[in-house]
Amino acid sequence: MKMAAFIPSTFRFSFRTLTRIGVKRTSKYLNYRFDRLRRKCSTSSMNLLTLNKRGLVENIFPDQRIPDLQKMLQTPQTLYCGFDPTAESLHIGNLLSLMVLLHGQRAGHNPIVVLGGATVMIGDPSGKTKERPPLEADDVEKNIIALMENVQRVTDNHSKFIYKGSKPLTDFRYLNNADWYKNVNMVSFLSSFGRYFRVGEMITKHSVKSRLNSKEGITCTEFLYQIFQAYDWYHLFQKYNCTIQVGGNDQTGNISAGFDLIDKITKKHVFGLLIPLLLAPGGEKLGKSSGNSLWLDPKKSSPFEFYQYFFNLPDTEVEKYLKIFTFLPLTEIESIMEKQNRSPEQRVAQKKLAEQMTLLVHGESGIDSALRCTEVLFGDAIPALTAMSYTELQQLFRSAPSTEIIYDPEITVYDLCQRIKCFTKTEDIERIIKSGGVYINQQRITEPNHVLRDGQHILPNHITLVRVGKKNFYVVRWHMR
Repeated sequence: MKMAAFIPSTFRFSFRTLTRIGVKRTSKYLNYRFDRLRRKCSTSSMNLLTLNKRGLVENIFPDQRIPDLQKMLQTPQTLYCGFDPTAESLHIGNLLSLMVLLHGQRAGHNPIVVLGGATVMIGDPSGKTKERPPLEADDVEKNIIALMENVQRVTDNHSKFIYKGSKPLTDFRYLNNADWYKNVNMVSFLSSFGRYFRVGEMITKHSVKSRLNSKEGITCTEFLYQIFQAYDWYHLFQKYNCTIQVGGNDQTGNISAGFDLIDKITKKHVFGLLIPLLLAPGGEKLGKSSGNSLWLDPKKSSPFEFYQYFFNLPDTEVEKYLKIFTFLPLTEIESIMEKQNRSPEQRVAQKKLAEQMTLLVHGESGIDSALRCTEVLFGDAIPALTAMSYTELQQLFRSAPSTEIIYDPEITVYDLCQRIKCFTKTEDIERIIKSGGVYINQQRITEPNHVLRDGQHILPNHITLVRVGKKNFYVVRWHMR
């Protein structure tokens, strides 16, 4: 029986096209810095030089064909990035890839987001010092739904609140790679595509080499991960004519594997756009594994936390973030930075960045919530508290105890502190209140027997915020009789 009979329909192709060709070592395509780009690029609707000036694209391969890529971008192309659903949310490091796709969408190209429902079960070794714990199928499905919501919220906010162009935006396409692996016969798959990979080249990839030299080593599944990601791109190229893959510099090995596979089978030209890894101000990588993520899901990082992260960026980082995370023209960013440099204490650049980022990720309602929370902590608290929902307060004060109390018109400040257990010792209550250590809705109260008034201490939204000292908050929700 002929070989093709064993191959599921998804994987069938003409064997006449499968001539083995020699390709240059992948390393020659990588680590390209843009010192030659100015000489090679003409202007187009998605100018690579512009993306580089913004700091969004760090490397391109193959570097010998950059003029071909620039020419190709003058007509609509399909580009993609992929995310393995290893967590319930994407983080701002992932957002960089989406920013490149959004720039492509603005230029009339067709963006695809692939969620790795299959590859997540294999495990990507890139940037990892040991194998990830395996995920249950239910967790993968839950994560896929959550990540899809993350991405759709960002793309919807971009089109609704940020994009001001006259041309209609192209549509994002969302795919799950489990859909094209679910009926695959692994023997047929490996016999058909494994032959295009050389172990000698596979072990030179940094993601593999670093693990081979480590105490933990690398599992067989992790070692084969690059074959599956390579096939993902080949599948997208065959079905959607996807010519560009976008990914972080830590994905260089996986992206180059896909490039090589497509080159060997089809002899067609595709390109990889490598984006820089996002580092925290201290220099460490931002991400899930590092434990310092800023999440796109509002349940994991509230709009207020999101806003404050960017508002509190050091001056040395803010210009870079304005370029990579906003769509503001570079000339406008220059103007903002001139104002920033004249009066750094006003934090003009940080405020603009925080507003633009929160609008993109959380929309207008997220901006409103972030500003209300800011007012509660740093401004006129009572109007801001009155406008807040109980859920917003719980998000703002995540670690603060929340208590529900039936309203008693005679309840005093002392009684309230006792009910919500602000103090471990009863004898401390009166002393600390009198010394000015207790605040109701950010207003200092020094009389223990002061009766709480509806509309003043109990706000119209039936909420009271109690603070003891500088940092100990308690949220009270009243049930009015």
